[in-house]
Amino acid sequence: MKATHNHQNSYADKWHSPLEFEVGDHVFLRVSSTKGVMRFGQLGKLTPRYIGPCPTIEKVGELAYRSQLARELSRVCNVFHVSQLRKYITDLSYEIEPEPLHVREDFTYEKQPIEILDRREKQL
Repeated sequence: MKATHNHQNSYADKWHSPLEFEVGDHVFLRVSSTKGVMRFGQLGKLTPRYIGPCPTIEKVGELAYRSQLARELSRVCNVFHVSQLRKYITDLSYEIEPEPLHVREDFTYEKQPIEILDRREKQL
C-alpha cells in the first residue's frame, strides 16, 4: 500500500510545481472561483475571473501572501492563499502610451478621429 502511494505521489509531483512569489512581484487575484457566488461585489456570467495586477507586499506564511489592493477593495482582507494568485508577466507590447488631451479654459475639448477604418455607401 505504501509503495503504491509513493508511486502515485511521484507521478503527481511531476506535473505540479510549488507556486512562490517574491516581494514586489505583481500578481492577479482570482475573483470568481465558484459559480453563482458573489465575490467582491460582482455577480454574473461576464464578471472577470482575475483582477489586478497587484503587487505583493510580504510573505505571511508558507502558502499565504499579503498584497496591496485597490481602494475599492479596502473592505477585503489582503492576505491570500497561493491558489488564489496567478503571476503577472509584463509584456511591453501591450502597453499603449496615452495621447495628451488638450483641454481649453472652459473645460471643453474637440474630438477628432484618428483614422477612418471603413467606408460604405448605402442605397435605399
